[in-house]
Amino acid sequence: MSETVPTSSTSTAYDVARVRSHFPQLRDGEGLGAAHFDGPGGSQTPDVVARAVYDTLTGPLANDDTVTTAERNATRALGAGRAAMADLLNADPRGVLFGRSMTQLTMDMARTLSREWGPGDEVVVTSLDHDSNVRSWTIAAERAGATVRRADFDAGTGQLDPGQVEAVLSDRTRVVAVTAASNLIGTRPDVRAIAELAHSAGALLYVDGVHYTAHALVDVPALGADLFACSPYKFLGPHCGVLAARPEVLEPLRPDKLVAASDEVPGRFELGTPAYELMAGVAAAVDFLADLVPGRGGSRRERLVASLVALEEHEDRLRERLEEALAHLPGVTLHGRAASRTPTVLATFAGHDPQDVRRHLASCNVNAPAGSFYAPEASRRLGLGDEGGLRMGMAPYTDDRDVDRLLDGLAEYLSHA
Repeated sequence: MSETVPTSSTSTAYDVARVRSHFPQLRDGEGLGAAHFDGPGGSQTPDVVARAVYDTLTGPLANDDTVTTAERNATRALGAGRAAMADLLNADPRGVLFGRSMTQLTMDMARTLSREWGPGDEVVVTSLDHDSNVRSWTIAAERAGATVRRADFDAGTGQLDPGQVEAVLSDRTRVVAVTAASNLIGTRPDVRAIAELAHSAGALLYVDGVHYTAHALVDVPALGADLFACSPYKFLGPHCGVLAARPEVLEPLRPDKLVAASDEVPGRFELGTPAYELMAGVAAAVDFLADLVPGRGGSRRERLVASLVALEEHEDRLRERLEEALAHLPGVTLHGRAASRTPTVLATFAGHDPQDVRRHLASCNVNAPAGSFYAPEASRRLGLGDEGGLRMGMAPYTDDRDVDRLLDGLAEYLSHA
């Protein structure tokens, strides 16, 4: 389904102060709390999400069913979570399933799909990806006797060209696993082009959308993803994982499950009692995202489109400002300059351990972690080993004062180091 996406000239101004008012953790008494650039590892949570979780847990709650109030509350939370994620991703709610984390869901799906693999079959992973979308498929392939092929990104630009994926495809490729955005350097590959290549080879496309979903408007059908995984706690929600798939992809699959558990899709893939309170929190987070630009009418999906376009403009402006300022600081190297990328900046500092920079910033009440962030292959390809660099990520609540505090902290460290 095609959508009309507002352009910058038609989108409403982004009111970051209004957004920040819903985050008590950003205030420290009467002063400022920490400046959070650690969102790529997990965003802060707004009050409305915490309230939804609390209200669900403190109301009558039981296993989902339709007889008692407690059962109906659970059923309502489960349905609300699926519907909200379907709206956020423009996906079919019948293919939305929840798990403990994206890693758990991906491990489970790789194990399930690989039951049909054998010697001669192949899977394709990339060096740009988080290890969840590499190791899960590697382990499954090794157990099945299948071959793993890897597409490498350009270390100079950080770009993953579709041609690099095409070069390792064959008619024996069963799955292509690729990120929609690198959690380390922000690169956004052309997923649609990669999907067309994968499908022409007869393979499924599994997309890690964890980092992408936090910063961009997602349209799973437009991306061409057969399976799309993400993590609500990266976009203001509670800690859990979500996998959105075309129901027809899920229908023939038979994952490990208990005899008495539902055999319906998507419930067949969800082990044990669902975390109803987290699903209520997910629905609240999606509603919060839909209202980042308030006063817009239309469906929740239409409001999400308007809000996320405005968010992307806001975050990109801050990223550009940060990158320009960092380029003028002594000894700073920025890694990853792909044409399309998220507002996530990885930097190293000549003669300085990124962990020392991190600790100094923490003393300034600025949170910016350092490391390779479960993307070891990407870090090594950039020549950074397993140490990585300092990662600075924007979030819906990031404002210019936060950027000022980050830059002041870096300038102070570099002037005295």
